[in-house]
Amino acid sequence: MILINLLPHREEKRRQRKQTFFVGLGLAAAAGGALVGLWYTVLQQMTSAQQQRNSFVQAEITKLDAQIKDIANLRAEIDALKARQKSVEDLQTDRNMPVYLLDELVRQTPEGVYLTSIKQAGQQVTVSGVAQTNERVSEMLRNTAYNSPWLERPELVEIKIANVTTATREQRRLFDFSMRLTLKRVQSVAGPAGAASAPAGRPVPAPAARTP
Repeated sequence: MILINLLPHREEKRRQRKQTFFVGLGLAAAAGGALVGLWYTVLQQMTSAQQQRNSFVQAEITKLDAQIKDIANLRAEIDALKARQKSVEDLQTDRNMPVYLLDELVRQTPEGVYLTSIKQAGQQVTVSGVAQTNERVSEMLRNTAYNSPWLERPELVEIKIANVTTATREQRRLFDFSMRLTLKRVQSVAGPAGAASAPAGRPVPAPAARTP
């Protein structure tokens, strides 16, 4: 006996294939969604970890900035203390400078030279006086230039002839002069022993006197 299937088997197979396709498509979409969710979770974890690292670095930078500020304040205080210390030392040193100046002028002023005024402005000293001859003034210039541990860089400002009347009404010709000197500070003075070995240098020529 011959059996003939009259059911629409082609439509049934087509429907099964379509159902299988949609099931596979749903599974693929579900797998893709799971992968996207997993990747998003991993990204969130990486982002959170990086934010934590950034927060830690920022906190350490803030600490370092505070420490650097403290160090800068300490350096400023140290510099201020050094400046105060130097000011006190300079005041202590300058307090004795007039004594050194007068003592050194007494030592370096040769015979025949008489000082009439001494003016000091800081380290600059202006000395005025009278001398018997030009050579006496030159000798004082040499002494202060090469033999003095406290005086340096002598500069003759002016020298002129001055006629002076003595107590016996005798007319004498003297030389009125003015010179500038530089007074050294204590820190720059090597000591009297070092001054004794100072080089003699070139002799200072006798200044030419001019008639007022």
